[in-house]
Amino acid sequence: MALAQLADRASATFKNHKANAAVAEGRSIAGGPRFILAKPNTFMNVSGGPVAALLRFYKLEPSSLIVLHDELDIPFDTIKLKAGGGHGGHNGVRDIAAAIGTPDFTRVRIGIGRPPGRQPAADFVLRDFAGDERTVLPNLLSDAADAVEQVATEGLVAAQLRFHTAS
Repeated sequence: MALAQLADRASATFKNHKANAAVAEGRSIAGGPRFILAKPNTFMNVSGGPVAALLRFYKLEPSSLIVLHDELDIPFDTIKLKAGGGHGGHNGVRDIAAAIGTPDFTRVRIGIGRPPGRQPAADFVLRDFAGDERTVLPNLLSDAADAVEQVATEGLVAAQLRFHTAS
């Protein structure tokens, strides 16, 4: 959903790519960096293959990769950014790191919070957002898109200062 916002800002349209992903290219800020937005056509847990294929196709280094993903260990409506490190139990991040041969890429972690009670995490991440979450969701997605743009234009540290600082 955050990628859709970035594509809208760049007036870009997703098209199928031979790397088994939908890809949109453009600039969200006039004169800003070019974005190659990609949504793998696979399940998230096996998204590494398409990501690796796209890096090869566009001749990009893993250090230029920004992965947006949901994060159970961050409260809903919170954005956290990091570069490298472990996968934190996120199977999609694990698969990307394995496929590209390094965990050294930037992550925009979009907090969805923990499941209530004993609800399995897999069921929780696949469910629709609750009514009160849906009212906040547009701002959360806008923040995630803003974080990507800021990482690309000003760097990770500047984006972390903005999104990790309490308002």
